[in-house]
Amino acid sequence: MKRQLKVLSVLIMLAMLVMVSGCADQGTTEATGTEEEAPVTKEATIGYVLWDGEIASTNVMKLVLEEAGYDVEIIAVDAGALYQGLADSQFDFTTSAWLPQTQKNYWETYGEDIDSVAVNLEDCRIGLVVPTYVTIDSIEELNDNKEQFEGEIIGIDPGAGIMSTTETAIENYSLDYDLVASSSAGMTAELKSSIADEEWVVVTLWSPHWAFNSFDLKYLEDPNGIYGEADHVETLARVGLAEDDPELYGIIGRFQWTHDDIQSVMSDLAAGMSEEEAAQKWVDANPEKVSEWIGEN
Repeated sequence: MKRQLKVLSVLIMLAMLVMVSGCADQGTTEATGTEEEAPVTKEATIGYVLWDGEIASTNVMKLVLEEAGYDVEIIAVDAGALYQGLADSQFDFTTSAWLPQTQKNYWETYGEDIDSVAVNLEDCRIGLVVPTYVTIDSIEELNDNKEQFEGEIIGIDPGAGIMSTTETAIENYSLDYDLVASSSAGMTAELKSSIADEEWVVVTLWSPHWAFNSFDLKYLEDPNGIYGEADHVETLARVGLAEDDPELYGIIGRFQWTHDDIQSVMSDLAAGMSEEEAAQKWVDANPEKVSEWIGEN
């Protein structure tokens, strides 16, 4: 009898172990079956220079990519660091490349290690600009009017391509002028202040730019062609982005807009709107174009 009870106890224990094992397996199966895969994180890093147009395009593109589900970081640098950063894969892309003239030296240095994706803005001019009340029309006339300009050309950040081109112009035309490095904001503040007092001022400027909508300005003629033909603005990417993230590469490859588009954002920035607000205003007003860039159309 005792032997039978021992056998029965062993059988009961074995049965319980089988049941526990089955429940555990079932729980694991159920948990595995209902477990959702973690969403893939989509990230993008944009490099840009602190020019009004590039601030506009970069912030608009940031919102477009966020709408496409990306985590976006934007990093402002000078032009040299921008090209070096792309060549070293520190940035995924930029919409800030002024080529073939303005940033020619940077492209010649780093271009073999950068992917040229697409032109995003056509017909972009650079040069020396004065208010229309200034009674000269050519760079060749600057030396004869040095005192009225106080011997200064007001520039922007020292790493910008337009600054090196202006240094070439000073040498080529034998100008007895100092090129004053500043920033885009500093240059336009000086321009605005001089115009308010109807003083003579000459600045490095480019189009499109909100200043041409706000003031009566003119380019000084450049008979020696130092500033070259009109540039375009190009989207550049790090080498390998097309393979690493075809979706992102497709979006930036479709990004293209007009002077009216970029000018509207720049005007809002000049009026005091924040970068995010100005970009959001344009994105909200242009849903079809945004959808086209994302690839939804």
